[in-house]
Amino acid sequence: MRAAADQTPDMTPRPRARVTLAPNLPPRGLSSAEAAAYIGVGQTKFFELMRDGLMPKRVRIGGRSVWDRRKLDEAFDALAGNTQADDGDPWEKLAL
Repeated sequence: MRAAADQTPDMTPRPRARVTLAPNLPPRGLSSAEAAAYIGVGQTKFFELMRDGLMPKRVRIGGRSVWDRRKLDEAFDALAGNTQADDGDPWEKLAL
């Protein structure tokens, strides 16, 4: 009798290999901690923003909650439009 692909010959589960993406390929779905860090705030502030409708809701994948990076970008761009404008990037004013 053959063992299933996810089991060793003695029928114990095989350890799952951690898959890492190439550095130039960011993940599309982010955990709450990653999503908060992605927009530059702590998790508490991120959940406040989400509760206030300023950040997207989570997507459930099985038992896991993830946030779509593209929707985070859209929400962050909308936040930037609501903040008081500053003088821009000081480096842009330098002549090269």
